[in-house]
Amino acid sequence: MESTSSSCHGDTRRSRSRSGGGGSTSGQAVFTTECSHQFHSRSVSGSGSAPNGSPVARWRELPSLRSSTSTSPRHPPAPPAASAAPASQPFFRPMEPRVFDDDDPVDRTPRPLREDHHRGGAVALTTHCERPALAWDASADDFAVLVHARAPGIAGGASAVPSRAPLDLVTVLDVSGSMVGTKLALLKQAMGFVIDNLGPRDRLCVVSFSSGACRLMRLARMSASGKALARRAVESLAAGGGTNIGEALRKAAKVIDERGHRNAVASVVLLSDGQDTYTVPRRGAANNYDALVPSSFAYGGDGRRPAAPVHTFGFGNDHDAAAMHTVAEATGGTFSFVEDEAAIQDAFAQCIGGLLSVAVQDLRVDVACAHPGVRVRAVRSGSYASRVDADGRAACVEVGELYADEERRFLLLLHVPRACAADDDATRLVRVACSYRDTATGRSRSVAGEDAVVLRPRGEVAAERSVEVERERVRVEATEGIAAARAAAERGAHAEASEILRSRQRSVARSAAARAGDSACLALSRELREMRARVADRRRYEVSGRAYVLAGLSSHAQQRATSRQMVSGGGATATRWGESAEERSVAFATAGDTTSYMTPAMLDMLDRSRRSRELLRRQQHTKERRTF
Repeated sequence: MESTSSSCHGDTRRSRSRSGGGGSTSGQAVFTTECSHQFHSRSVSGSGSAPNGSPVARWRELPSLRSSTSTSPRHPPAPPAASAAPASQPFFRPMEPRVFDDDDPVDRTPRPLREDHHRGGAVALTTHCERPALAWDASADDFAVLVHARAPGIAGGASAVPSRAPLDLVTVLDVSGSMVGTKLALLKQAMGFVIDNLGPRDRLCVVSFSSGACRLMRLARMSASGKALARRAVESLAAGGGTNIGEALRKAAKVIDERGHRNAVASVVLLSDGQDTYTVPRRGAANNYDALVPSSFAYGGDGRRPAAPVHTFGFGNDHDAAAMHTVAEATGGTFSFVEDEAAIQDAFAQCIGGLLSVAVQDLRVDVACAHPGVRVRAVRSGSYASRVDADGRAACVEVGELYADEERRFLLLLHVPRACAADDDATRLVRVACSYRDTATGRSRSVAGEDAVVLRPRGEVAAERSVEVERERVRVEATEGIAAARAAAERGAHAEASEILRSRQRSVARSAAARAGDSACLALSRELREMRARVADRRRYEVSGRAYVLAGLSSHAQQRATSRQMVSGGGATATRWGESAEERSVAFATAGDTTSYMTPAMLDMLDRSRRSRELLRRQQHTKERRTF
């Protein structure tokens, strides 16, 4: 490539065309990179050599010389938002380097931390026995004990600026032919919101894919210049071609694996509205969707954690929900179903709200039997890996990351022997503790929880049961029912699938927690009712039922919020200034959103998204009125 110095992979700005000397040749346009390298347009187009015989690298595409306001059908006008790129600085993507080690250095500047940077200071670990008492002369083989872990919250609430771990985020965006028009415009608007809400210590990389995949920009810090680069990259997206999810994920893995610098938190967001026709060409139960997942993104047989979780978003009703769910499940991410295409920004906002509030990493919960006769028979931990020692005297659960204020509940099923003289009036069942890394400080911490203790009266025992334990037991059984209903629907037994969900819905509704008005149980009952309708026949199951059920399974298996039934209009879910996170959660749930496992930070970011979209609608309405 003809340049004033060696080849460079910076982003370029088109300079004025000049005649004669001064770095141009015969009036050719000169392109100048941000690091001052200059290239002639003839060299950029790549015919093999420059006019002076110097070697020329081939570029995959030329910088667009068209105005960013083009109204071509292939480049529909983007909605008016902060993501609009200046026409004077069109996006220019140079040839990808062989190794993706050109990422921006991370910000290592020490940040002052208040002692109360987390509201609770540490992970809170508590236990609840299914009954407060067990008769002196009685034993139990499946006595349930709930272990409840809660991450510390953000000091000052979700709206405060916390001392948090910076994020490395790779967004992998489908730009196949089916994304043309409104879908692509909505995606650009959603990405503009994401860029606006990343901080200067966060880093972003944008990967687009259709028949192939390309890295549009390096992993860049979201400073003012980094955000400008990201907005130009997003505005350059154009739809066309097939859907190669496998190649897109390999490209994302290359970005994550080869980065020269690393922030404490890393994640990948994958959005697609179609079905992979390259790595997994055939649909059906026999598909090997695991082939889509790069090795560094999958859990290793030796217990190695993935390099980054992949949070997948099925966009519209024609995506391959089974593939997207498999990718999320294999990498520790979540699968969200964005049925209402206009709600994509809200779905991204909910996810980003969590990623920007990661408080705990590498969380491990350890359980040890306190009484010599107590044994752990099983651990109900959903998708989280758990282990029970061969003698049943200890167990552990590998939890991983928690967002601020996020909770995890696990059921222990214990063998409890008859009491003995040494037990006095109570039996100490298990001791619980946890270890983790605090992302705000980078330090490892260990926390001892409260022991689980059951009273051993010699007289009559009351039948009182723990609402906390019952709520979790109902949730676990409902999740098992959802999985069974999905299996039935996949083999075409839709009536059976509907009956399974109806039975689970009845169990939830009859539980003491639901009868007492427990909001979590009531929301679960509504969710099961919605699933019943979507699995009732083959047509509806294929259109939306599979995706809705899989998003529910993803949410309950991880006890983490996923996007389903996102309302795009904003009117039904509009919130009032000054509302608490709990009040907003109730308002969203009443409007029909699935809000299980929402954290205050996720609710706050979702609230920001909806308000920004409402403001945009008002601006567009005002503009239209002035036009007419």
